[in-house]
Amino acid sequence: MTDSNAAPLTKKDLKSDQEVRWCPGCGDYSILNSVQGVLAQLGVARENLAVISGIGCSSRFPYYMNTYGFHTIHGRAPAFATGIKVANPDLSVWMITGDGDGLSIGANHTAHLLRRNVDINVLLFNNQIYGLTKGQYSPTSPVGLRTKSTPFGSVDRPFNPVSFALGSGATFVARTIDTHPKHMEKTLLAAAAHKGTSYVEIFQNCVIFNDGAFDEVANRKVRDDRTFDLEPGKPIVYGKELDKGVRFDGFSVEFTTADQAEVWDPTRASTAPAQLLAELDADHDSPTAIGIFRQVEAPTYDRAVRDQVERVVETKGRGRLADILKGGATWTVE
Repeated sequence: MTDSNAAPLTKKDLKSDQEVRWCPGCGDYSILNSVQGVLAQLGVARENLAVISGIGCSSRFPYYMNTYGFHTIHGRAPAFATGIKVANPDLSVWMITGDGDGLSIGANHTAHLLRRNVDINVLLFNNQIYGLTKGQYSPTSPVGLRTKSTPFGSVDRPFNPVSFALGSGATFVARTIDTHPKHMEKTLLAAAAHKGTSYVEIFQNCVIFNDGAFDEVANRKVRDDRTFDLEPGKPIVYGKELDKGVRFDGFSVEFTTADQAEVWDPTRASTAPAQLLAELDADHDSPTAIGIFRQVEAPTYDRAVRDQVERVVETKGRGRLADILKGGATWTVE
């Protein structure tokens, strides 16, 4: 939504007076800077912006935004965000979570948020570690990762956040990188424009407990050859010279030359092509997909709830709380 009466915002307008307390060099700084820049471009009044978070390093986010917001409880940010959007559909709601908060204790809540298609924006900071609690392995940690809670290496198979979102029926799914600010801004603007739940995984480096987790795809020296950007309506090409391409051969992905590259369409009904590309990040012999995996239209939960309430009020009247409290079976306790 945009507010034609809202005074234009700047990035500075969205900076709070709180000291930013992330570790020096944390990827969260870059994400905060990008989000503030993107929200300033939306034409939404500051009082109509709400930032909701759960628990974790990423969840300090609402303190650093000069907007309304809630720092809620572990894994339950989707429930708060859903209630806020349903109660006030005019708000632009942004939910901040991490791989631990959003894919462990909060995975169930996140799945239902996605399938309901509530019109909010979800940013999942993925650093493949629990940072706030000082370095335990997380649901996205790779097999073999040695941490304080897995001193001999993790034996868990990790979650793939993009695959998880696609499997939950998300209508907008994307991935970006904390050290790629231009790509992050482009991705966040597309997410903001989407009507429904937008889910953006952000590769985010934790310099203290899991430094360099994404270096083999995110490092500037290798990024052009180790990632390819899924841009709607454009060929899937990559490489410093954009001379390499990606195409589908049945249920497999082939790497070929740019002239044979597939033209990417995230609006198709089937999630199968997007799932094939999402799974590539588990195969270190192939480049990793970033950009927009899915972008489809579907009814939103918050609008459906409001429509239903309006229909019932028209036929039955607004009703009174006292009638609900006294209605049905009642007991007198002596």
